[in-house]
Amino acid sequence: MIATSTTRLSLSTWLPAAALGGLAWNAFGIAQFAAAVTATTDTLMAGGMTAEQAAVMTSHPAWMTAAFATGVFAGLAGCALLLVRHRLAAPVLLASLVAYCALWIGDAVHGVFAALGMSQIAVLTLVVAIAGALYFMAMRTVADGRRSSRQ
Repeated sequence: MIATSTTRLSLSTWLPAAALGGLAWNAFGIAQFAAAVTATTDTLMAGGMTAEQAAVMTSHPAWMTAAFATGVFAGLAGCALLLVRHRLAAPVLLASLVAYCALWIGDAVHGVFAALGMSQIAVLTLVVAIAGALYFMAMRTVADGRRSSRQ
């Protein structure tokens, strides 16, 4: 019983900070998404990409753009729900995680990783890990809520 209250205290302490951090992270992701969908080969090359890299970044299939949008917007909504401990936080954050996993696969298959290198692999892997951690926190919050309602 003592371990359970310690776990709840720990989650209660970290949950608002994690949810707020997730909100900020996903707001930054939305800015990245907006930049990605408005980018042109010329703007990307002006930013330092090679012509090959810019061509890869402007020729994504539509499903990859949809996955990116789902990842960031579901992530933002899920973090807002997590902040208020709403039970829908978990499925919304799961949608974000699945979308980011699809985007990771898309980057691997469609040459983004090959064109941009290890930094792109590291960044997108971090994005997937953060989405997974936020989903895990939401699942723990739901599970803790069920436990406390049964006690």
